[in-house]
Amino acid sequence: MAIDFPVPFTKMSGAGNDFIVIDHRVAMIPEAEQAGFAKRVCRRMFSVGADGLILIENSAVADFRWRFYNGDGSVAEMCGNGARCAARFAYTKGIAGSRMSFETLAGIIEAEICSNDTGDDETVRLRMTAPCDFRTNLSVILAGQEKNLSFVNSGVPHAVLFMDEEESVPVQEWGKVVRFHPLFQPAGTNVNFVQKLAENTIRVRTYERGVEDETMACGTGAVASALFAATSGLASSPVTVITSGGERLIVLFDLHNGQHGLQAENVFLQGPARIIYEGKLTTEALL
Repeated sequence: MAIDFPVPFTKMSGAGNDFIVIDHRVAMIPEAEQAGFAKRVCRRMFSVGADGLILIENSAVADFRWRFYNGDGSVAEMCGNGARCAARFAYTKGIAGSRMSFETLAGIIEAEICSNDTGDDETVRLRMTAPCDFRTNLSVILAGQEKNLSFVNSGVPHAVLFMDEEESVPVQEWGKVVRFHPLFQPAGTNVNFVQKLAENTIRVRTYERGVEDETMACGTGAVASALFAATSGLASSPVTVITSGGERLIVLFDLHNGQHGLQAENVFLQGPARIIYEGKLTTEALL
């Protein structure tokens, strides 16, 4: 089976994370070719360009399921900003109602379209899967200095480093070191550099695994950063997260020490999911 061109798509942005979203309930791209397809269409300047590719498919246990590919063609278990975009896409296309659930490799995600009095439906709230594998006081050498990191899997793996002067952080350089550090192998990790701002407000810059660069936002990174801001006494739920792109994400959660250590429950991520444009991919998008 060859790719069935032209392929209709929607370009979406979740707080600055951008995605190519395709209604794939009727298959157009063979599974064996999806990773390569994602890598090619996500190239900036040579194709549409995006942080990731989202394929919306049928599900027997939820409203739909997704396949999510990073810009380098690798598969990601979860992406908070991408999930909000997938939810709004499904709502606007009549695939799901304003309250929905969908399958990801991280588990079933629940989402709600938060329409306001003006009819705006760009704000989406996600109920995240329960974070796991909390680790603290991890030592990493950056620029010749020992830094203490925390780690949690908030759908995908995330390391969190709190900084006094976040704006001066060499995100690309330090992010790459931590992303490939032996502590986080073999899967590697995303890396978040966090600065406290006002009360219950933090700024987060994220180096994303699979993009291999700083992105304008990361939803699962916002969740991880908010949780460790709370454990450090710097904030409490709900936490406002200012992204690299200047957008605001809201993270809500219940945090407590359980039988097996730190636990987070009722974790929600809320923020914008915007439709930028729609089009059709031709064979030349892969050249």
